[in-house]
Amino acid sequence: MSQNPAPIPPRITIFGRGSYAESLRIGEILRKETVGGALLVAAAVIALVWANSPASDSYFALRDYKVGYEPWHLELTLGAWAADGLLAVFFFLVGLELKREFVAGDLRQLNKSVVPVAAAAGGVLIPAVIYAIVNLTSPETLRGWAIPTATDIAFAVAVLAIIGSHLPSALRIFLLTLAVVDDLIAITIIALFYSENIQPMPLLLALIPLGLYTLLAQKYRRFFGTRVWAAWLILLPLGIVVWGLVHASGIHATVAGVLLGFAIPVLRSQASGGPQAGPGLSELFEHRFRPISAGIAVPIFAFFSAGVAVGSWDGLRSALADPVAVGIIAALVLGKPIGIMGTTWVLTKTSKAALDSSFKWIDVFGISLLAGIGFTVSLLVAELSFGHGTVQDDHAKVGILAASLLASLLATVVLRARNRVYRLEEEEEKVDADNDGIPDVYAKDTHS
Repeated sequence: MSQNPAPIPPRITIFGRGSYAESLRIGEILRKETVGGALLVAAAVIALVWANSPASDSYFALRDYKVGYEPWHLELTLGAWAADGLLAVFFFLVGLELKREFVAGDLRQLNKSVVPVAAAAGGVLIPAVIYAIVNLTSPETLRGWAIPTATDIAFAVAVLAIIGSHLPSALRIFLLTLAVVDDLIAITIIALFYSENIQPMPLLLALIPLGLYTLLAQKYRRFFGTRVWAAWLILLPLGIVVWGLVHASGIHATVAGVLLGFAIPVLRSQASGGPQAGPGLSELFEHRFRPISAGIAVPIFAFFSAGVAVGSWDGLRSALADPVAVGIIAALVLGKPIGIMGTTWVLTKTSKAALDSSFKWIDVFGISLLAGIGFTVSLLVAELSFGHGTVQDDHAKVGILAASLLASLLATVVLRARNRVYRLEEEEEKVDADNDGIPDVYAKDTHS
C-alpha cells in the first residue's frame, strides 16, 4: 500500500510586504525621516562651511559656550547639551519604536524578526572588527571601535527618497528595522563601554521618578493619550528628573531616553492586544515627538558635532590618512554590507528562509551599502571615544562624513539602476492589467 509523502513545510519568506497596517505606519515614519534627513544634511553642511570659513572662531565659540547650573553638574557647553540633552529625545523615539515593533509590529513574530535582527547584529560586529584590525597597534585609537556600528536612518532615508520611488516598500522597512535594531545595540554599547566613574546613588535615585513615570503612563494611558497637556505637565518633568539623575550617575544621559521610551505602553488598554488594538500611547507619542526629534533635536546636534576645521587640502589628506579615519571608512563602506549581506545570505542557506520573490539579492546589497551611512550615533560615539574637540575626534568625524558620502554614492549607483528596473516593471504591469483594472501581479491576491 502506497503512502502519501510527508508534506514539505513552507519556506519562510523574508523581506516580504508585511501587513498593510504596518506598511502604512512605516511609510509615515519614513516620510518624516526624509524631511529630517534633509535638515540633518543641511545643518552639517552649514557647520562644515562655517568651521572652515574666516569666521570659524565664532562657530567654535558658540559650540563651546557654557550654560547651566554648576552645583548640579549641569554647566555644559552648547555642544554637550545637544549631545546629552537633545539626543535623549532621539533615543526616546528609538525606545518607542523598538517596543512598538516587538510588541505589536510585524517583528513580534519570530520568523519575521530573526533575519533583520541577525543582519543588524552582523552589521554591527563586522564593522567593529574591521576598525579594530586597522587600529590594533594603537590602544588610544582602538577605543573608537564602536564608532562605525550604527546606521543613520534619517540620512539614509533621505538618500533613498532621492534615488527613486519605485523600489519595493519592503526594502524601506528592512532599512528602518536595521537602523532601529543597531541603534539599540549602539545605546547598549554606550551604556556598557562608554560610561565612566559610575555613581551608584544618583542611579538608584533615578529609579524612583522612572518607576512613578512608568506607573502613571501604564495606569492612565487613556488620560495621557486624550489630553496632550497632561504629558507635558506631568510626564515630561518626571522624565527630565530621570535624565538629570542618569546624567549625574556617569552613564550617558541618552540611555535615559531609551528607558523612558520603553516605559510607555504600546497597546491601547490592558485588555487589548495585537496590532489591531488601535493606536496606543506609544504610537501617539511617536506622532507628537518625531517632528521634534527629526526637525529640531537631530539637526541641532549635527550642527554642533559636524563642524570640523581641516584648514586646507593638506589638512584633509592628513585627517583621511589617520588610522582612525581609515578604520571608520573601511568599516562603514565595506564592513556594513559584508555584515548585513553576509548574515542574511548565510541565514537563507542554513534555514527554511527564502528571499521574497518581489526583489533580488542586488537590492539587499544596495540597502546594505546604504546602511553604511553612519552619522548621528557615530558622531556621538566619536565624542565619547576621544573627547570633544580632540585631534582624534576631529579625524573620526572626517572619516564619518567621508564614509557616509561614499556609502551614499555607491548605494545610489546600485539602487538607482534597480529603481529603473522596477519602474519599467510597473509600466509593463499597467499595460498587462486585467479588464477590471487590477495589475496581474496583484490579481491573484485580490481574487483569492
